[in-house]
Amino acid sequence: MNVTFALKKERKFRKRCGWVGARWRTYPDFVIIGAQKSGTTSLYKYLIQHPSILAASKKEIHYFDIRYQNGDLWYRSHFPFSILTKNRTFITGEASPYYLFHPYALTRMHQVIPKTKIIILLRNPVDRAISHFFHEKKRQRETLSPEKAFQGEEERIEPEYTKMLKDPNYHSYIYKNFSYKKRGVYIDQIQRCYQEFPKEQVLVLKCEDFFSNPAKILKSVSIFLEISPDFRPQYFEKFNAGNYTDQISPTVIDGLRDYFSPHNQKLYQYLNCDFGW
Repeated sequence: MNVTFALKKERKFRKRCGWVGARWRTYPDFVIIGAQKSGTTSLYKYLIQHPSILAASKKEIHYFDIRYQNGDLWYRSHFPFSILTKNRTFITGEASPYYLFHPYALTRMHQVIPKTKIIILLRNPVDRAISHFFHEKKRQRETLSPEKAFQGEEERIEPEYTKMLKDPNYHSYIYKNFSYKKRGVYIDQIQRCYQEFPKEQVLVLKCEDFFSNPAKILKSVSIFLEISPDFRPQYFEKFNAGNYTDQISPTVIDGLRDYFSPHNQKLYQYLNCDFGW
């Protein structure tokens, strides 16, 4: 079946029937789970140009983090019909970068989609934190200066994290949006991921490698997903890109580097790979 025809037919049916056919829809074959501000949008937009990949209804479904109460059929309603994927003619997936960081998302994923392949992009945590800060500033959600936001993060988000641990259905706006440093402590998140999924189901990539040579990384991702690696998207545009390091004082940057250094070293030892951050 021609992928363009399949997509047109899929969209037309979805628009007309909504949830009606949800029980006949598939689960994702892959999920890009993070990290936020690490190239997840670019990777997903490149992948869904592959002739063997059918896109979900949207990139970020956020089922396993903030919409878990919507239920299984709600989640499946975002994906193609099983008949299109059962013979591996096509695969499908989504990308919700909060999954990597959310305290319950990975456990929920393992319960619902234990065989799904997991893709993780990791960015230099200093650059990630700064980009995250300006992301919130641009959307007028952050009112603090970089110095106060980074210095006061623990006091700001830890009470919210405690509430989340007490109530799995509690959604914290503060924890999600102002976790600039904690999201960059990758070792804790990667360990949690490997507790739920076997290593052969997980692909960890360095964001900087992805943007310096997207064709090479896209090939490795295609091999991981067991689809043809002889594919090149129509464009290699960077989505949601931004470099704000020059807008931050050297003192703040040095403080972030000192904060992340021991966590990075633990990550390198755990993965047996030095990312050079």
